[in-house]
Amino acid sequence: MGEVAATMKIMPEGVDTDLEDLKSKLEAALPEGASIYGSEVEPVAFGLKALKVVVLVGDLEGGTESVEEAFAAVSGVESVQVTDLGRPV
Repeated sequence: MGEVAATMKIMPEGVDTDLEDLKSKLEAALPEGASIYGSEVEPVAFGLKALKVVVLVGDLEGGTESVEEAFAAVSGVESVQVTDLGRPV
């Protein structure tokens, strides 16, 4: 089994959401077998910032689905979108 690197754009519920705290909650919510490979903050508009997270998951069928569902259930998350899929470098 190989790994897939999925870049996910996490939109917080508001401008005042603490993105470091949100990242900690996302790490705690990761399903077994998935891990965070990297992250960065991306300005969106009007002071709103998104959290871009690269998650390593197994390349099994439905690979990112469990991570997307886990992240969407975290308090403070407005939406989760996979923006890129590929092999880790």
